[in-house]
Amino acid sequence: MFIWEGVSEFVAVAEAESFTAAAKQLGISTAQVSRQVSALESRLSTKLLYRTTRKVSVTEAGQTYYQYCRQVLDGLEEAERAMTNLQLIPKGKLRLTAPVTYGEKVIAPLVNDFILRYPELEVQLNLTNQKLDLVGGGYDLAIRLGKLEDSSMMAKRLSSRTLYVCASPEYLSTYGVPHSLSELDRHNCLQGNLDYWRFQDRGKPYNVRVKGNMKCDSGWALLDAALKGIGIVQLPDYYVQPSLACGKLMNLLEHYQEADDGIWAIYPHNRHLSPKVRMLLDFLDESLS
Repeated sequence: MFIWEGVSEFVAVAEAESFTAAAKQLGISTAQVSRQVSALESRLSTKLLYRTTRKVSVTEAGQTYYQYCRQVLDGLEEAERAMTNLQLIPKGKLRLTAPVTYGEKVIAPLVNDFILRYPELEVQLNLTNQKLDLVGGGYDLAIRLGKLEDSSMMAKRLSSRTLYVCASPEYLSTYGVPHSLSELDRHNCLQGNLDYWRFQDRGKPYNVRVKGNMKCDSGWALLDAALKGIGIVQLPDYYVQPSLACGKLMNLLEHYQEADDGIWAIYPHNRHLSPKVRMLLDFLDESLS
């Protein structure tokens, strides 16, 4: 701003009692320091410095002006230190939203770890499967799964998820193992919110309509039904991986498994990321990758 021009130069000269020393301190030429101070004096219509070939000294008016300028510059330096400290030790409010199950199982524990690192943060985590308005709701960021549709948001890919089709050994011993997508029509397929399952056939996405005697919007309920041998289920990895690892569920139709979905952090396109949000993003990225 015009009002600040020459102030730093004047303060540096007043403290060093030398244009040359001030220029060296500021990293600019002596001529530039002289021009800026002269322009400042002209703007104030006041002589701030006495100049001789051997010495530079501050006038009475310059001494008064120097005291005010020194306070202002000290305040600016303090403000910069405060901003630096905010980047090192995030404080204040953070609002984010995530899908319910993935939020409970993955995001919430990581957010809790982040709070342990930075206890001066106040975090509001809203777990919902609704796609909330981030700007209208005042959210700093959201976790989204799968394909992104909202191009007005900035997105950072944090990780990926895999969809598994699986069933218990008991179910498979009774009803057989499906080896092709067409065979699903002969099986009891436990459904979530959709009446189709997602696959990949010859490198292209392919949906298969399924039917069964249970439909539920809870992945945990569907997992329990599959573990009890009621039918086959398609669920993301964070539901079924432990059961697959210990053999309570068997992975099916691997040849048709859909390519992994993205797990994203999104935030408003026109919002400058504060240091605390950037640090949380980096923490989630590091933890999930």
